[in-house]
Amino acid sequence: MIARITGAALRGILVALVVVIPALYLPSAATTATEIVVLLAILGFVLTFAEYNSTFPSFIEFRDAPPLNRMRFIALMTMVTFLTLICKERIEPSNITALFSGFGLIIANMADFPYSPVRLVVLMLPAGAAPELIYDVRVTAAVAYVIALLTVLAFWFAVRVRGWPTANGAFNVWINLPLFDPTTGGDVVARLQRDGRINMILGVLLPFFIPALVKMASDLFDPISLYSPQTLIWTMSAWAFLPASMIMRGLAMMRIAELIEEKRRRVYSNAEAMQTA
Repeated sequence: MIARITGAALRGILVALVVVIPALYLPSAATTATEIVVLLAILGFVLTFAEYNSTFPSFIEFRDAPPLNRMRFIALMTMVTFLTLICKERIEPSNITALFSGFGLIIANMADFPYSPVRLVVLMLPAGAAPELIYDVRVTAAVAYVIALLTVLAFWFAVRVRGWPTANGAFNVWINLPLFDPTTGGDVVARLQRDGRINMILGVLLPFFIPALVKMASDLFDPISLYSPQTLIWTMSAWAFLPASMIMRGLAMMRIAELIEEKRRRVYSNAEAMQTA
């Protein structure tokens, strides 16, 4: 019980830390709505602590199937930290911020090519956008997208090479997929495969569709302003992290469907062997 409470509290603290990273790193003049940031950090801590301290799952998927959620968390924390340091270079430059800004520019030069998601994010900006804003959006979008791609590749390696989740023991569908009801909607394998494919398709297409939708919607209303560093950080992080998380979820569900199908084949083959004997 003590280990469970300690682990849940540690996870809650780490989630709260991610929420407040931009407010902690950026100068006070560049941060807005400090009260909202603190409230969101407390809310993240409470929800995470309540979920991981409970014996029964509620809404967090793959709670007992590391390292999926750990990879997601590390990816989001890396995005927020890197983007915060890059944005800080324009406000309060230092050797560290210059290093991350230069590294981000190198990544942007490689990721910003015609028809790439990074190029589409830059093109969604209004025609009169300041050069400084275009530069910041280009660099932060490229860094966030590359981190997301590396995270997806790392999870694919864990699934296909390291044999996730069987390397961690038996996989409990109820604990790790609390929102999935295996008793309704037809065959479990078909449903898992369908949901996995849908998540993967949406995860691949969303980085392309979101900038296009924002560009089309800008004719009807003013899009979200990216001049605020915190807004830029969280917008670019969400744009890259959510599709990557959906792809990872799709890979995980396809893997679970594959394991269930393999188990069924073993059961059928054993039953036929017993009948033959």
